[in-house]
Formats: sequence, C-alpha cells, structure tokens
Amino acid sequence: MSMGPADRSGPAIEVRGVVTRFGAHAVHDGLDLTVERGEIVGIVGGSGTGKTVLLRTIIGLQRPAEGSVTLLSERVSWDGTSTAALAGRFGMLFQDGALFSALTVGQNIQVPMRERGGIPAALMDELSRLKVSLVGLPPEACGKFPSELSGGMKKRAGLARALALDPEVVFLDEPTAGLDPIGASDFDELILDLRRALGLTVVMVTHDLDSLARICDRIAVLVDKRIVVGTMEELTRSDHPWIRSYFHGPRARAAFERPAAAGAQG
Repeated sequence: MSMGPADRSGPAIEVRGVVTRFGAHAVHDGLDLTVERGEIVGIVGGSGTGKTVLLRTIIGLQRPAEGSVTLLSERVSWDGTSTAALAGRFGMLFQDGALFSALTVGQNIQVPMRERGGIPAALMDELSRLKVSLVGLPPEACGKFPSELSGGMKKRAGLARALALDPEVVFLDEPTAGLDPIGASDFDELILDLRRALGLTVVMVTHDLDSLARICDRIAVLVDKRIVVGTMEELTRSDHPWIRSYFHGPRARAAFERPAAAGAQG
C-alpha cells in the first residue's frame, strides 16, 4: 500500500531546537532529539513536561514557537502542507484508543483507508481482517463495537488502526496505561514482535518502568524544559535529582533486575 518511492535514508525523526509555549509559560526550551530507524524510544517526564505535546509536535498537530522537526526525511510544516507527503507513513495510538464508538473495530480500522481513498471495499475488508490478526485479536473482533471490548482489546484495536496504512513509524501514548500486569507485558511483547516483523520505528510516551526496561533501546527524559537521552544503564548513572529519583525509586528496582533494552536483541 505504498504511495510510491520514499526516502528511507537518514534518521526516522529529527527534532531541533523546539520551543513550546502556552502563553508566557515555556514547556520546552530547545529540545533536540534524534530517533534512528528501527529504534524503540520511550519518552518519560514529570507531570506538565509536555510528553504528549512533543508527540503532537512531531506529527504536525502542535506548532512550536521555534525549532524544526523532520519526520521520515520530510520537514514537518504544521500548516498541512507536509501531510500529503507523510500520509500513511506514520500511525498514532492515543492513550484511550480513541476508537469511534458508533463504528465496529473493522470500520474503525478502515477510517484511514477511506480518508486515503481509492481502496476497493472488498480490499478494505480484507486488510482490516489482516490488521486484526496482526495485533493478536480474534477474527470476530472485526464485527464488535468498542463497548464490547476489554481495555486490552481496545488498545490492540487502536493499534490495528494505527497500522492500517502500513506505516514506518508508530507513536504510542501511554500504551499500557490501565492494563493489568499480564496485559501490559503481552502488549510489550506485541510491540517487539511488530518491530521485528515490520521493521517499525516506535516512539512511546510511558510511565511503565517495566516497558522501559523490556523494550526500549533508548529513553528520552523531559526535564528542566530540555531533554536528556540515553540507555537505561546510562540514565541510572545520571546525577540529575529527578532522573535519579525516577530510576532509583522503589518502583524501579524490579525493572532493573530485567535485561535492559531486550528489544535490541533482535
């Protein structure tokens, strides 16, 4: 379902000097971030540090006061002119799944396909069944409404919609929030499997230390209106007070006992 030749050289994402303000309040003051193709990068930070705002900026929904973003070698414009060039090349899973309640799962998955246009109805039906299978949902899930799904199934349905147009990059906003530990672990394994199978680049906002330890190659910490990027091992050696508190608190101890960045094993 490719729209044609695409530049697959260089990093997947380049954020340079991004400044974000809401009124007189600066949330970001000169953010720099590079995400390589095929990486899984986690974004963490305290309340109000603009984690979701950063995702929205990267995909063109939030205009920064200053700075630039390049996504898949396309300069993000924030006025809609970059949308056509990037159409279908990235997908987004919002925190609550953001499924349309009046549509079935299959119809939800087909929304990006209908917006794209030119895809026969029979092919859209086939593709929606394929995406449902890809995220580990049973075939009958296509005909169910969001209200009939568990929290974990809604997350997977939302991910299936994010994958509808075979994107190269997927953005996840708190993908394991609200899931029980088993469901969260299963979702982590799903992301690793999809990265291996599809060659995805994944950027996710998360507070889940287990997810950070299990699947992230690197972690970007939003702190003091700037960004600090490193592996789990590197960040645990940081002397910044917030980073030390976050990565050395009681909830972090169990996560550190697991191999860091297990996704990097292939």
